[in-house]
Amino acid sequence: MSEHVTPPLILIPETAPFSADQRSWLSGYFAALLGPAVEGATALAPGEMPGGPKLADNDDAPWHDPSLPLPDRMEMAKDRTEPQKLMAAMAQQDCGQCGYNCADYANAIFLKNEERLNLCQPGGKDTLRMLKKLEEEFGVSGGAATKKADAGEAAPKKEPELGPLGLCRENPVEATFLFRRRLNAPGGEKETWHIEIDLTDTPIEYVVGDSLGLFPSNAPALVDAVIAELGTRPERMIRGKTLRQRLLTDYALGGAPDGLYQLLSLLTSGEARKKAQALAAGEDPDGDAAYLDVLGALHKFPGARPDAEVFLEALDELQPRLYSISSSPKADPGRVSLTVDAVRYTHRSRLRLGVASTHLGERISETTKVKVYLQKAHGFALPEDLSKDVIMCGPGTGIAPFRAFLRERAATKAPGRNWLFYGHQRQASDFFYKDELNQLKDDKVLTRLSLAWSRDGTEKTYVQDRMRENGAELWKWLEEGAHFYVCGDAKRMAKDVERAIIDVAAAHGGKNPDEAVAYLGHLKKTGRYQADVY
Repeated sequence: MSEHVTPPLILIPETAPFSADQRSWLSGYFAALLGPAVEGATALAPGEMPGGPKLADNDDAPWHDPSLPLPDRMEMAKDRTEPQKLMAAMAQQDCGQCGYNCADYANAIFLKNEERLNLCQPGGKDTLRMLKKLEEEFGVSGGAATKKADAGEAAPKKEPELGPLGLCRENPVEATFLFRRRLNAPGGEKETWHIEIDLTDTPIEYVVGDSLGLFPSNAPALVDAVIAELGTRPERMIRGKTLRQRLLTDYALGGAPDGLYQLLSLLTSGEARKKAQALAAGEDPDGDAAYLDVLGALHKFPGARPDAEVFLEALDELQPRLYSISSSPKADPGRVSLTVDAVRYTHRSRLRLGVASTHLGERISETTKVKVYLQKAHGFALPEDLSKDVIMCGPGTGIAPFRAFLRERAATKAPGRNWLFYGHQRQASDFFYKDELNQLKDDKVLTRLSLAWSRDGTEKTYVQDRMRENGAELWKWLEEGAHFYVCGDAKRMAKDVERAIIDVAAAHGGKNPDEAVAYLGHLKKTGRYQADVY
């Protein structure tokens, strides 16, 4: 009698729009998530694990608010489980830049499925420091590696597992940069670009609401200045690449990491050593820590000249950047577009550049290959029912996903109404996609367009002000089942928009303060309020 063999669990059918390798990887991923539901497993309550603490999840996370300072979030989680404390250390944006949402990243660290603690880009050094502190407290990640390092042994670095090509940050694909077009008219204070990338020869298939991850390169002038400060040769070979190439593509030259200050402290003495040690501990002895990038740190300690290879070990890896997709695959087949603010500012006579934004906005040339990957949206998508009304609030580059939504709604001839709240500094220079939006109005795709300009006139007007001014109609749309979307700044704008919805529910829905707050909570819980914030 032959032994009974349980057939492999197939969660992604062959008819799904993925290759065989992609289906296999996704089946394995979802099988891991749904393990308790398969035959022979013990049913568990959501968020539980056998013999372990409660895992992190958004439904039981009062700290899941990007506007809350990190100390307040940690205070709220002080009596919670270890995974929940890890979640509270994240930036709470669920932006996907780390390849997870905040709860999943925390759980992956706790379960030792993820060893990298530096993936939360919005949280920056504050999140990284807190994760390391928690690691020291309860040893959730890399415990064995840490012990080996303490003992002077070289711990082998675990390489991240590769997912499907082009569908995760660990396995990007090359795509062709097509062109850039300036969106600001003359007189604008900012520099914003419409970027288009050809996806024809890639496996990437996106839907509106998704984001595109892009691996940038550092500015050559900055790289050359760092090498000059080190006093070494750019052509020095380090692990198969020149030092210059390593600094161009592999290492972050933004905010100086704690590890660099620790290295510099070993190469200095006296007062300089004390300052380097203080900076490594997260202190700010001279009040300039927020502005110290890698080159700035080398300038601050000019007597320290670390060896180039040791110097690289003290740096963070250059991380990809995520951008909301501003195109529709139905309206723009074979290509993807982004809406990008080029970040430039001057500090102490030095020009500082946003890495990815200026890479896209000035340094990359047409037909050049760029490394990209698709980041699927976490709960940010158009309603499946095309007859549902849609309200979108996206000032500045926050308009990106809503341009995609509107192009999709036009392509599918969705019968639902569409209302866009858009704002920026000045109408004359900062009305992005003006001609497109006006054409969508003429075509009856864009039902209402409410504009807010903060630098026109004597009083500043923002999108939340327009929401309150149109409160009666906004309330009517919401009561008739409209879905509300917001994209943009997580710490201020998104909270102001939430407050405006609460005020509208109170003023036009007759709700008391507690009921108005609960109304917003209900919109979120039922998926009718969705945010793409950063």
